[in-house]
Amino acid sequence: MTSLLPRLCRIPCNPCVVPSSSSRHYSHLLSSVARPLRPTPIGPIHANSLFWERDRKGGYNSTQPPPSRWQLLRDGLRELRQEFALFEQEWREKLASDALVVFRPGETDVVFNFERQEQLDRWVVTSDRDHNQGYSDARFELGPAGFGVFHGMLESRVPKDGRIKRSGYANITSQRIRKSFKRDSFYEWEQYNTLVMKVRGDGRSYLINLASEGYYDILWNDIYHYVLYTRGGPHWQVVKIPFSKFFLASKGRVQDSQAPVPLNRISSLGFSVGARGGHDGQFRLEFDYIGVEYDPSHTEEFAYEMYQQQKYIVAT
Repeated sequence: MTSLLPRLCRIPCNPCVVPSSSSRHYSHLLSSVARPLRPTPIGPIHANSLFWERDRKGGYNSTQPPPSRWQLLRDGLRELRQEFALFEQEWREKLASDALVVFRPGETDVVFNFERQEQLDRWVVTSDRDHNQGYSDARFELGPAGFGVFHGMLESRVPKDGRIKRSGYANITSQRIRKSFKRDSFYEWEQYNTLVMKVRGDGRSYLINLASEGYYDILWNDIYHYVLYTRGGPHWQVVKIPFSKFFLASKGRVQDSQAPVPLNRISSLGFSVGARGGHDGQFRLEFDYIGVEYDPSHTEEFAYEMYQQQKYIVAT
């Protein structure tokens, strides 16, 4: 049971109340876990003494110096002007939109295009080199034919610091959509059941990541995954993946307690590629478009077994 606590108790809560009839049975357990159970840090911060996520980046510390006050003021005024422009755009769309929307079966609604550079700027590229954890390199650029190209070099070689054990990955993630003045927003995909994309790969397998950020910090790292298999060669392939095939994982660990994708809470879409298993070398994945579709012939709600477990059991 103690192995489950790091994921279960990151939400600040009141101390557990143990019935008097079982106080002897749980006295040893409480003595071992009662001291670390505190919602706020006291003294030096240690990873094993906290049950909440310190930040959304999961522990990646920035080495850049903090900006000056003048820089913060100038950036704040510039961003304020952008927020008012976004607020005006919201109201224009709200007044001009039609409340009655018809979704045609078999018709793909494109969510991401890759025809212009500003469309590629909506994606964030990361690799192990960015966090001083390896030597891989990745770029997401506009190709000569007008398509988005995710390419680079994967290296599984690790820095000789005695701390890093594995390396060799690259990733692209779409920036989270939001409303004006930093209000959260999500993709509304409840009426769809299939993810559709037109890609041209190099024969590698890529991992598709659907981030579904919840209300609490324990859910910040919940991501739904599925594998994108590319066949290589000069030909494009249209991939259709039902949302029922995606499985839940947190921080790279597949969860025992599975659930269908909350299609009304999707915050971002991403693609990852790794060098594990001796797959070092160059990689290349081209995108024409990414969209969603409603397939009336697909009636499956969830493709994986859902075990009936007690409420306090989340993962192994």
